Amino acid sequence: MEQALNQVSWFDLLPPPIQTVLSEQLMDTSGLEEIRLRVGQPIECVSHESSRLLGGREPKGLYLFNRTDANHLLNQLSRYSVYAYEEEIRQGFLTIAGGHRVGLSGKARIVDGQVQTLQDISSFNIRIAKHVELDTSKLYPYLYNQRWMQTVIVGSPGSGKTTLLRELARMASTGSNSLNISPKRTVIVDERSELAASIDGVPSFDLGRRIDVLDRCPKAEGMMMMIRSMNPDVLVVDEIGRAEDAEALNEATMAGVSVFCSVHGSSFSDVKKRPVMRSLFNDKVFDRILFLSTPRNRRQVSIYDHSQQLGVISI
Repeated sequence: MEQALNQVSWFDLLPPPIQTVLSEQLMDTSGLEEIRLRVGQPIECVSHESSRLLGGREPKGLYLFNRTDANHLLNQLSRYSVYAYEEEIRQGFLTIAGGHRVGLSGKARIVDGQVQTLQDISSFNIRIAKHVELDTSKLYPYLYNQRWMQTVIVGSPGSGKTTLLRELARMASTGSNSLNISPKRTVIVDERSELAASIDGVPSFDLGRRIDVLDRCPKAEGMMMMIRSMNPDVLVVDEIGRAEDAEALNEATMAGVSVFCSVHGSSFSDVKKRPVMRSLFNDKVFDRILFLSTPRNRRQVSIYDHSQQLGVISI
């Protein structure tokens, strides 16, 4: 068990007592999605279907995550240079090798009404990244016709929007010899390091050979920067939510760039009610709308244009 855990990059960053508890008590890591560590509390391991508290027995009772452990983990995550990661910490997360994201909480330091940084960090949520195999080959006929179509993915939290968006980026960057689709210059504006999970500017995920990533940059500004500087064929951006995001996206499409993006929503009617998205739908900016759902734990994509449903596929 210990050998298997040590093959995962996040394990070696944990304080030694936490490593011991996980090695002794966690029998199966295949379904592990999160490890939550809170000062004064036992370790919480979260899978898709359950949550379990772990702790190692000591003479005085149950081992609890403590302040020393928290300081050790923060130093490991920041490579003993918290100041160098101040901006990431201010946003409440760090990304580590392998694409794993660590959410942070503690005491917010406020300056002029804005969060400047987090201090006395006492909670860590290690979200374990996994490579998810998707069979997206059936999407080509719906999304490509002489060019990649303007596409938005709609889905509720946890439905797999980011995973599918990442796969679309790889498809555009790689192309398809069998379908005579040439690789395209593809750029990702990755405001929260979720799509590419870049470390020191280099993506952790395999996104193809024609990918350029702008990491930790606000979406609206980043889209305009990449269009001006990188001359993309395809632009990929996650979680459209602000008016400036929609405006930049609209400008990108008018510049002849194909856009893949995503938005939270439980239904099309829900999304269309939002002022930010309403204008994009009213102007028919998107050629394709993909509604992502997970019936019986299977990812299913319903594909629409502006007037009708075009098909339903499982991926």
